Amino acid sequence: MNWSSDILTNLAWSSEIINIEEKQKVADVIAAKVKDGDVLGVGSGSTVYVALLAIAKRIKEEKLNVKAIPTSIEISMFCAKLGIPLTTLYENKPDWLFDGADEVDPNKSLIKGRGGAMFKEKLLISSSPVNYIIVDDSKLVQKLGTNFPVPIEVFPPASLHVEEGLRKIGATSLLLRPAKGKDGPVVTENGNLIFDAHFDDIDDAMEVKIKSITGVIESGLFINYNVEILKA
Repeated sequence: MNWSSDILTNLAWSSEIINIEEKQKVADVIAAKVKDGDVLGVGSGSTVYVALLAIAKRIKEEKLNVKAIPTSIEISMFCAKLGIPLTTLYENKPDWLFDGADEVDPNKSLIKGRGGAMFKEKLLISSSPVNYIIVDDSKLVQKLGTNFPVPIEVFPPASLHVEEGLRKIGATSLLLRPAKGKDGPVVTENGNLIFDAHFDDIDDAMEVKIKSITGVIESGLFINYNVEILKA
């Protein structure tokens, strides 16, 4: 028996999708890569959502057998609405992944995590042999940290210990990310907090330095990962 759900029926993207024409073009490129039997890692963000619509259209029209491993509750719900079956890393390894980024430097290193899903995103990117990162020109920077801080997921009781550790490795400012739809801070899907950390210099070792602090679950730094950049 299937649910009769107004929640899914009325589910819509939560904000205006900027640069929709260009995002649609790259979404069509992503959708064209889908093959029957693929297991897809599905990231977060508006461009990912537009690509998901194009993929769902192909699945329906061509009766493709495709499964998705999403990085967030939001994308999971859209997959359910669009009729894209879900799976997990317990059952399947992704054949390839598509996602967005907040910043990309010339070495294809990334800052991700404005949506707060960097732990699952990094887990899937690490698990997938092929990763397509979709960005527009505004996301291309010469130096990571130019426009965005580094998001860091933190186990709540370790907050002050992590703050001290981050300052020791060069954090110049730290903010606990506040929520917009609720009182208090953002709480991740893992039940943790997010610090947004600014650094004057982010070297190749910074991702490891941050992760070595006890209480840090994950950071939004993706340095030297196997990614292919697609420009919208």
